[in-house]
Amino acid sequence: MTDRLPTLFIPHGGGPCFFMDWGPSFPRDMWDSMADFLKSLAANLAMKPKAILVVSAHWETPTARIIARERNTLLYDYQGFPPHTYELKYDAPGAPELADRVISLLGDAGIPAERDTMRGLDHGVFIPLLLVYPEADIPVTQLSLPQGASEGDLLTLGRAISPLRDEGVLIVATGMTYHNIGGILGRVPNQANVSAEFDHWLWAALNGPDRETALAGWPQAPHASQCHPSPEHLLPLLVVAGAGHDEPVERIYNAPTLGNLQSAYRFGARAA
Repeated sequence: MTDRLPTLFIPHGGGPCFFMDWGPSFPRDMWDSMADFLKSLAANLAMKPKAILVVSAHWETPTARIIARERNTLLYDYQGFPPHTYELKYDAPGAPELADRVISLLGDAGIPAERDTMRGLDHGVFIPLLLVYPEADIPVTQLSLPQGASEGDLLTLGRAISPLRDEGVLIVATGMTYHNIGGILGRVPNQANVSAEFDHWLWAALNGPDRETALAGWPQAPHASQCHPSPEHLLPLLVVAGAGHDEPVERIYNAPTLGNLQSAYRFGARAA
């Protein structure tokens, strides 16, 4: 056994998808398998984290920023959903000391980062955490994706914050391994095969002899531009892959949403 926590890449779904009905235009169970996975995730960790650091697809800034608040607020950064989804609450405490620790680690690696005392947690954070840790009793903070950072830069950023894993901090990246909205909603044909081929490539890249070089070349992967018309929902994976570095990777979720494959990964420490 080890006190080192793994790093995780998990899907956050679409908006507040787990907390609303999707009929009659879509199957009512459209998001059920993903929700069940998220609900089971905490039980498969060997220890309860002291704090959680999240990198979401939904926060990009010119340079890295990290939320440094005693009390978190929420940012309902989705549109057109039922009114009750704008009343969801996740009252996890903030983690300003962790924010300062992250800034220090990034600074040691030559990566500039700043405190943010105004922003709330976006839906890429609070929506999945409502299922993973519904008690909201673990301090949470969020780190942005630096705009214009290369894949190599993001891997380096992940390696810089990796020591947090030995300090009781769970590093979580949220996004989607397939994020073509038209495909997810069934409006783009043949996306089941497209997503499956990209998913197969990604799993092979994660298990290859040079994981980081392979991941850095993901834009050249089969159907990469179809699966990710814009890259932000895959980029958080680079951060946690860097934080996991050369440790073993496990695919902990692999299931279709309307036929399009989505995956989740754990790097490093196994469950008890």
